[in-house]
Amino acid sequence: MSDYSSKEIGSLIKKKRKNMGFTQKEFSEFLGLNGTGERTVRGWENGEHNPSKKRLSDILSLQGKAPYKKNATPSTFDFIDLFAGIGGIRLPFQELGGRCVFSSEWDKFAKKTYASNFGELPHGDITQIQNSEIPSHDILLAGFPCQAFSQAGLKQGFQDTRGTMFFEIQRILAAKRPKAFLLENVKQLKGHDKGRTLKTILDILKGTHSQDIPDNIEISGETRKSLGEKLDYWVDFRVLRACEHGVPQNRERIYIVGFDKKAFPDINLDEAFFWPHPEKKSTRLGDILEDNKTLNPKYTISDKLWSGHRRRKIEHREKGNGFGYSLFTPESPYSNTISARYYKDGSEVLIDQSDIGKNPRKLTPRECARLQGFPEKFIVESVSDVQAYKQFGNSVTVPVIRKIATAITTVFDMQNTARTKVA
Repeated sequence: MSDYSSKEIGSLIKKKRKNMGFTQKEFSEFLGLNGTGERTVRGWENGEHNPSKKRLSDILSLQGKAPYKKNATPSTFDFIDLFAGIGGIRLPFQELGGRCVFSSEWDKFAKKTYASNFGELPHGDITQIQNSEIPSHDILLAGFPCQAFSQAGLKQGFQDTRGTMFFEIQRILAAKRPKAFLLENVKQLKGHDKGRTLKTILDILKGTHSQDIPDNIEISGETRKSLGEKLDYWVDFRVLRACEHGVPQNRERIYIVGFDKKAFPDINLDEAFFWPHPEKKSTRLGDILEDNKTLNPKYTISDKLWSGHRRRKIEHREKGNGFGYSLFTPESPYSNTISARYYKDGSEVLIDQSDIGKNPRKLTPRECARLQGFPEKFIVESVSDVQAYKQFGNSVTVPVIRKIATAITTVFDMQNTARTKVA
């Protein structure tokens, strides 16, 4: 870039930023600059100083327009995307004509992937965002943190600060009264604390709870105060399995759906809302896999790691348990659940490479995206492989969300039709 003047470099940076849909402040955060980053970006664009050669190269190599940037066409409903991750819950609702009016995510790497795809940088920590800062909306979406209830975690529930994030959802529901909501979490939430945790959540959403939340649960005063407001939503939940809905992954998650009864006075919600039925067609893992022969060798695990996997599997077998690596082929109907720890050793889903005489390999980030049902044009390259593995392990199965989103918006359509007939 030595052939370019500072003014020309500034113009290139400004064009790239605007094409991605960012303000100078958002672009600064996207690039991971420090607190004075906005001023730095402004200086680049004004030709006052130049970024380093590497920084400039990184900026100019960024993807252009975000593939899922919202357009100016009228929306049929507005929604907010809380604990947004990389936007897996947002995608289907946007496809169905919804407009995202607010998003929140604290992880800087997830925010970068989100911004690359949707052209907007989510707000940060929801606990630091006041109700007044959140726009009115029709549907609240939240894949709230699952580690507190996860089989892989300590399963501390509401005693874990991550578990208390549900009360932030309750706070916003009480303040904004959206017509509907969709919450997602790990299936272990259903049985956590012998079912008492889920019952507390459902009772709060339904407005039937009678007990105060213990003082040792760490939530803000504003959030605790909102618990005194009865939400009175119609609520139901299901545990759905991804491989029964067209995705070759044995992933089970709990989904909680609610409707504000006052917003749907003309229909019977018990009859109007329907959970998706399992598909009869079997899945095949090979449908999302690349050809082993064409992949970068870096995804093949080392001799040392492969030896360790096999040794530990034998040790577990001798102890009478089923732990250890899992090996899959293209003909496998589905894989194990991919988790956020997949980057560590890949043991939960290893792909057989005996066809080319190599050790097994890990999935690629693109294959992980496919395993979660993300479309091919979804950008996965904005972050390192390690971060991509974490993000897709923490994300949702998009086709399952799409079916639930269709069911929710169908209820909206039914109410509109009923209201039209009455009028």
